[in-house]
Amino acid sequence: MDQKTLEKVKQWEDFEELDESLRQELQAMKGNEDALMNAFHNDIAFGTGGLRGILGVGTDRMNIYVVRKATLGFLNYMMKAYPDIKKMGVAISYDCRKNSYLFAQHAAEIIASRGVKAYLYTSIRSTPQLSFTVRNLKCAGGIMITASHNPPIYNGYKIYDHNGCQLVPELADKVIEEINKIDDMFHIPSENFATLVEKGLIQMIDSEVDEAYVERVKQIKVNEVLKNNIKIVYTPLHGTGASHMVDILTSCGYTVYPVEEQMIPDGNFTTLKSPNPEEASAFEYAIHLGKKVDADILIATDPDADRMGIAAKDDSGKYVLLTGNQTGAILLDYLGKYKKHDKKALVFNTIVTSNFAKAICDKYGLELVQTLTGFKYIGEQAAKIENDKDKEFFFGYEESYGYVVEDFVRDKDSFQASLLLAEVASFYKAKNKTLINVLYDLFNEYGYYLEGVHNIALAGIEGSKQIEKIMRTFQNMQLKEIAGSHIQIFEDYDKLEKFENGKVSKLTLPQSFVLKYIFDDGGWFVLRPSGTEPKLKIYIAIKGSSYEQAQEFINNLKKAILAIIENIK
Repeated sequence: MDQKTLEKVKQWEDFEELDESLRQELQAMKGNEDALMNAFHNDIAFGTGGLRGILGVGTDRMNIYVVRKATLGFLNYMMKAYPDIKKMGVAISYDCRKNSYLFAQHAAEIIASRGVKAYLYTSIRSTPQLSFTVRNLKCAGGIMITASHNPPIYNGYKIYDHNGCQLVPELADKVIEEINKIDDMFHIPSENFATLVEKGLIQMIDSEVDEAYVERVKQIKVNEVLKNNIKIVYTPLHGTGASHMVDILTSCGYTVYPVEEQMIPDGNFTTLKSPNPEEASAFEYAIHLGKKVDADILIATDPDADRMGIAAKDDSGKYVLLTGNQTGAILLDYLGKYKKHDKKALVFNTIVTSNFAKAICDKYGLELVQTLTGFKYIGEQAAKIENDKDKEFFFGYEESYGYVVEDFVRDKDSFQASLLLAEVASFYKAKNKTLINVLYDLFNEYGYYLEGVHNIALAGIEGSKQIEKIMRTFQNMQLKEIAGSHIQIFEDYDKLEKFENGKVSKLTLPQSFVLKYIFDDGGWFVLRPSGTEPKLKIYIAIKGSSYEQAQEFINNLKKAILAIIENIK
């Protein structure tokens, strides 16, 4: 073990007041060099979703000391950026995960102890509601304690600016500078939580903001539809969606059957293999209930309720899971047909979202703007046009099941998305169409846009090194052809260079270690290290002449990419 890591371990061992559960975990690691290296060698870093890591002892783990240090750094940044921060305050929310409320309490203590009001929810609330709360209360920023859809051993920490948008890298870098100035994470002074509540510096909030958020979401409407012609099964996957989703949908007139076993907040996600609506296993209970009540659509939201996954019944009565791209295309096409706009309407998605959106936007005269991966970039773009007399926000989505219909929230919002989806399903049911019929209508009109995502899990220090090696190999190999298809364009977002037909030009998006390869027919694949998990993500998107032809190409391309990766030692 290197000297720096040894010094970190000793610092934690020598801290007499170390949390007892963390001390026991540290003692259990004695003699296990790999475990100590993984927990202490690195400091947990901000990725595309803020801090996210395994719960436990160490500088590369999520624990109260990491949260306190991050909060003080974030607060020091905000005190410089917002001179009126003591009047503005900071909003804090948290999900159902282990230690989420504990972390939120510690964050509130750090903030309030420096004379800045902390608005803290009395119980779990969603990420989109946190974004709304920052804007509604005119706060200087916000903190959301969540690890989104990660396994139960994880927790995380997202930070938001005054627009209710997660901090983009140039601002996050300033926060990281402030965090790095803090040498001692163990002796950050703060007053007692109860004392700060009594002083009014920590203000517990619930219904006053709940009502404002719920009422605003309920205004999401494009057409008047029957509503009572469809049945919806809903599961929050034990998370924050349980707080409002059923109320929103039923009060708007829809018939909803909640999956009762999964309406209970549970950080262990007892009934699930994974709390991720992108995974088929997350719909096991919903499908069972759907068959029982003959539901038209099934909706699942992840633990912090920013992502929405769906399954729709086809003509044979089978429930078919839709990808994020497919759901986004259905919603976008419906909005393109029926949503009114007074200015130039802008649709936002990311560089790993299917080209389906471009074809739909072109038909309806909508302008498509693509950003790097991460909804914070979409939120940033929404803020830029907020007061533009010529442009307006129309719709934003990304392939990873995140959608926002109206930008009173500057992050993904499953409540908005679910309400719109219910309207779309009811609208087409009145025309004797399922959402699966609608999807195939879109395929027939625009072409068979299919996509695939493959994750390569590479945990720990050695895993990080291997991901770096794979990315550098692809970056330097000047790939011209793969799976029998010619690569016309190579976009290197690390070097901010675009290579096309022997010519090099500059890319204008922010720097990020992402590599994109575009084929002659517009299909593409992307390599990107995950910003929230120890994974390398491979995205593939293609437009085929038939469903079968497109799927075959995706399968062949995936095999070819993995063959290259397997030879990188």
